[in-house]
Amino acid sequence: MSAEGDMEEKRPWRCGQCLSGMNCCKATPYLERKVFLGQPTPSKFAKNEVKNTKYNLITFVPKVLFEQFKVFINLYFLVLAITQLIPSLRVTYVYTSWAPLGFVIFITMCREAYDDLKRRWRDNEVNSAVYTKLTPGGAVRITAAKIKVGDLIYVEKDERVPADLILLRTTEKAGSCFIRTDQLDGETDWKLRLAVSTTQKLASDNEVLRCGPSVYAEKPQKDIHSFIGNFYSALPAATEEPLNIENTLWANTVVANGTALGAVIYTGRETRSSMNTNDAPSKIGHTDAEINNLTKLLFLLTVALSTALVILKGVTSQWYKYFIRFIVLFSYIIPINLRVNLDLSKIWYSICIHKDDEIAGTVVRNTTIPEELGRISYLLSDKTGTLTQNEMVFKKLHLGTVSFGTESFSEVRDNLASEYSNGTKTGSKVRKTLAYRVKESVRALAICHNVTPSGSDDVSEDGGEINAAYSHSIAEKMQYQAASPDEVALVEWTEEVNLTLVYRDRQIMRLRTPAGDIEEFEILLIFPFTSESKRMGIIVRDTATKEITFVMKGADVVMANIVQYNDWLEEECDNMAREGLRTLVVAKKPLSQEQYEDFERRYNEAKLSINDRARQMRQVQLTLEGDMQLLCVTGVEDKLQPDV
Repeated sequence: MSAEGDMEEKRPWRCGQCLSGMNCCKATPYLERKVFLGQPTPSKFAKNEVKNTKYNLITFVPKVLFEQFKVFINLYFLVLAITQLIPSLRVTYVYTSWAPLGFVIFITMCREAYDDLKRRWRDNEVNSAVYTKLTPGGAVRITAAKIKVGDLIYVEKDERVPADLILLRTTEKAGSCFIRTDQLDGETDWKLRLAVSTTQKLASDNEVLRCGPSVYAEKPQKDIHSFIGNFYSALPAATEEPLNIENTLWANTVVANGTALGAVIYTGRETRSSMNTNDAPSKIGHTDAEINNLTKLLFLLTVALSTALVILKGVTSQWYKYFIRFIVLFSYIIPINLRVNLDLSKIWYSICIHKDDEIAGTVVRNTTIPEELGRISYLLSDKTGTLTQNEMVFKKLHLGTVSFGTESFSEVRDNLASEYSNGTKTGSKVRKTLAYRVKESVRALAICHNVTPSGSDDVSEDGGEINAAYSHSIAEKMQYQAASPDEVALVEWTEEVNLTLVYRDRQIMRLRTPAGDIEEFEILLIFPFTSESKRMGIIVRDTATKEITFVMKGADVVMANIVQYNDWLEEECDNMAREGLRTLVVAKKPLSQEQYEDFERRYNEAKLSINDRARQMRQVQLTLEGDMQLLCVTGVEDKLQPDV
């Protein structure tokens, strides 16, 4: 772990160009950091400015000319124009060669300038956005460009996150916050983020500054799906809390519900968003490339014709002058006005696209290649959220020996009601009747998720409005919010069969049974779903029986190696897949108090590790996974878009 003073010593010495005010030729390395929140940072971190422009006043003309004369047709006419400045090679007026070329370059420079000005306007709009900063003297308003590492920034609902933040507090009582990440990773599903528990428990935002907070953060990197850090506070007692991706708000994401208070750890070019953004390239469309290639062929033709005429005239000591003159004369075979018409057409196409009422709101960010849209023959697309509505409907539950579909869900409801009315207890010695298996499967679905309910005044302690990521009203006015519509579909279905999730925070989960009683579970640990693990798990303790259960759900390809041997899982998953259903395999494993305490100790040690934390946590978790009891397979349908 490096303090700020140590970081300065690790930075390389700069070359002498720094003395002249020029940028250093050596890039400053990215370093891990310990940030003291609410205090001025002694180290010089990147300015929090968004800059997507390609040019400035000094580089505009040289860069544009370089990019244009890389194209063969422009270089060809430039060489011809230069030859007309030499009296012995001149065959026409000078302006007839320079004027068309100058006009083409002028049109191109105007187009590039317009595109770059639009980038600058968008950058200025982002940099001038105003945010609220929490200071010891109270809240102050500052622009995004003035935000620095260590600042405490408020981000309201539907506001863009201005820098990479650690989520300290949120107005949501459960300490959760949903964000939209479509501008960062292209995913339309909202992501769940959790506030640091130490600061979320404080009575007010001002107390965050009084507890002596600091954050250790790993060096900036491109990976948007991982983060390693620690949160420290000195008061009221020295505490250390591990941080991971669930505690972060990356720049360019949008807060979807409530108000978030975050601590800035990375700014400007050191944010995840900027590190995954490349400099704006100079784009060349297929039409330009084809014209360029045709120009080369026509040039070879003019060379061949000029060579033939020189030979017919007779080779003399001045043969090269005649050769160049013939090249100039035959240059009309290559029409420069074609390039002029093409550039003007691109500008006109861009204007028409921008003003087209059938695609209102379309923004043309580059006028260089609008004609490429007409070349699209095949559109490759993923399914979820593109060809589908991202609205999930629970369709099938398979228990191995029996399957329930939409027509037979009433049987699930009856079996569940029968089992709860009999008061059957769980345990290895209980006879596993169909009703018991139904109960265990439905309860596992009602427990293993990251869904938060709202709207139940008799059980929920939060009667305020909750802005849900996926919010669905039902007959009893229950609403659910979650990062994934799949999870909402599962929880809605459990409510449909009368096992209802009525309350949840970071410590407690409550279910209303078909008999109207409340089952309460203490949430001990959660293992969130990731694209690498393809599974999600949760460890809960029944507050009535004190039984500890590890419940997991995931893709069949990974769960097949985790559950106990069976002869039906693969076949049934394939059958559901052929029906177009999204499958999840659900399993459970009972744990003794000693097993859980040993696992928790090893898992917490891994969470506090600075080096290779993710691998150590994964290894500890793997010791728990294995020999799990297979409960069921679920099938969820993602509705297709209209006309698909």
